[in-house]
Parts: sequence; structure tokens; C-alpha cells
Amino acid sequence: MRRLRFHVAYDGTEFHGWQVQPGLPTIQGILEEIVSGMEGRRVSVAGSGRTDAGVHAYAQVAAVSLENPIPAPNFRRAVNRLLPHTIRISDVEEVDVDFHPRFQAKRKTYEYRIFRDEICPPFDRRFVHHHPFPLDEAAMMAAARLIEGEHDFAAFAGAGEKDALNSSKVRVIFRSTFTRSADKLIYQVTGSGFLKHMVRNIVGVMLEVGKGNLSAGDIRRRLEPECGIRPGPSVPPSGLFLVSVEYDEPRIVDRCPDPGILAV
Repeated sequence: MRRLRFHVAYDGTEFHGWQVQPGLPTIQGILEEIVSGMEGRRVSVAGSGRTDAGVHAYAQVAAVSLENPIPAPNFRRAVNRLLPHTIRISDVEEVDVDFHPRFQAKRKTYEYRIFRDEICPPFDRRFVHHHPFPLDEAAMMAAARLIEGEHDFAAFAGAGEKDALNSSKVRVIFRSTFTRSADKLIYQVTGSGFLKHMVRNIVGVMLEVGKGNLSAGDIRRRLEPECGIRPGPSVPPSGLFLVSVEYDEPRIVDRCPDPGILAV
């Protein structure tokens, strides 16, 4: 048995997220169907995390265990030939058999794009949140830095199946910034891990800061343990991208010499 690790880029607009859901198109579901056909038996494709319906990725990290001896570059070519054009894999490499893309991840970076001009081009609409209304962007940039550090993010977490287990909602955020790039206001956040809808809820709250409805003090109160503040408001998934996942690099058994093209 061998373990292959690879990156997955996708336009998530027409998918119901990463995780397999019966009767619905998902990224994991399509990958498992294709790779299972190549392997001749049912296989499981593990991902570094679950992206929600409509969320995109530049470099989701996935892994699968195979008996098939297909070389890593040929695996990439074969899978890409069968995938829809909205999904592509790259950087296929053979790693230690115990590698898991979720449990061994150390840092993840997400990006959220807000289109600020009056008219949103049709070519951008699938990949941004269109908000042409007045915002105090400087206030949002200052408030974003308050998220950095170790905090309880219960006030930014959507309801999930783990709520009944009283799992910790404490996470470490290494970087949280807003920047202007031409007609887009871009939020980037890097953390040890993220809760369900956490990034979209952070951006939604920051928009309220930009509108003048919330202050820096309101952000601090949301970060206090057991603050009791309900999550939200949230923003649409269209502007959200999983940008990268970082690891303590595992030992590579056979690195693919031809990484191919990563396209969303």
C-alpha cells in the first residue's frame, strides 16, 4: 500500500462543499469516484478540511492510499482527464503511509474578496462578494488585527455536529489583515485551524465595523470566553478561498517532477 498526497484547486460554485453528501455533487465525492475506478475498489480521499458549499480553493491538500503502482505524474494526468474543468489536481507526491492532511496540518490560510466598485464584472461575480456601499476600510483594517492571537471563537462559529461534544472553540490566529488591491478589499487570515463558517462570520462582523455599527470594543467582547454573543452576521461563500495548508514537511518518497498547472 502506498500513500499519495496532492493539491486540489476548484471553483466551488456548483458544488455542495468538499465533504461527501449522498446525492449531491461534492469535491471529495467526485475525487473518490474517479480514484476508486482507477483502483478497482472503493477508496477514501482525505482532505485537510471541509470547505462549505460555494467556497473555492487554490490548494486544498488531499491524500489517498492505493495499491495501484501508477507513477505520481501519470496519476495526476489520469485524474485530471476525468475531472470536470472546475477541479484540478497538482503536485502529486508519494509520502509516508501514515500521513493525514487534516490531523497533521499546522497552519491554514484563507482569503476573502470583497468587490468595492459599483458594477461587478460578470467574470468576477462567482469569486467575490459585491459590496459597493460606503465602508470605513481603515477601521476594518485596524479591527482585523484584534483577531490575532489565541482566543475563544465561539461567537464566530457556525453550529456544527461537534457542538454536542462541547469541543473547544479556542484557535490561534497568526495573521489577520485587510488590504486594498485595485477594486477589491481582500481579507487574509492564517490560523492553526478554523471552525465552521468562522472566516465568513469574521468578515461579516468586520463589515459591520466598516458600516459603523460595531466598534473595536465590540470585537474584543466577542473574543471573551463564554461571551454569549450569537455568531454573525455572515457573508456569502462566493468570496472565500482556501489559499494554502502548511505542514511539518513529511518525508517524500517520490516527488512528482512535473507539477502541472494549478487552475481554478
